[in-house]
Amino acid sequence: MERMSLTVNGETIETQINPGTTLQKFLHDTLGLTGTKEGCGEGLCGCCTVRVDGKAVKSCIILALQVNGKSVQTIEGLAKGETLDPVQEAFLDHGAFQCGYCTPGMIMTSRSFLDENPAPSEKEIRYALSGNLCRCTGYHKIVKAVLSVDPKKEIVAK
Repeated sequence: MERMSLTVNGETIETQINPGTTLQKFLHDTLGLTGTKEGCGEGLCGCCTVRVDGKAVKSCIILALQVNGKSVQTIEGLAKGETLDPVQEAFLDHGAFQCGYCTPGMIMTSRSFLDENPAPSEKEIRYALSGNLCRCTGYHKIVKAVLSVDPKKEIVAK
């Protein structure tokens, strides 16, 4: 077992962890943050996407120990209190999900992408989301949701 300290959704976590544990397994199984899904387990589908120090990463292909000392944000930590992030609101407003399994990863990837490119084109959005697979939709509503996010909108906790 190895000692590890990190911040998850604003909360400092100090724990012992098996060195072979992936970040996805740690978040989902150990911390109970079930929004971080495992899809392929090979970094291909994007269901497990979280943000590490603000950047989207596929948590199934990195070890938890690799984020020692870093800040991790999961879908559960994206909203401020009961106020949804504008990306979450847009996905709801546009019905940009069907079964919902890929939705947390799509939202986390979209949030990171919009932080870097607040006014993207449809082509740029499609490219940014190309590492996230959805087996249920044709991506049209997902892309429209991301296009609709107001880059100037700040969320304030209620």
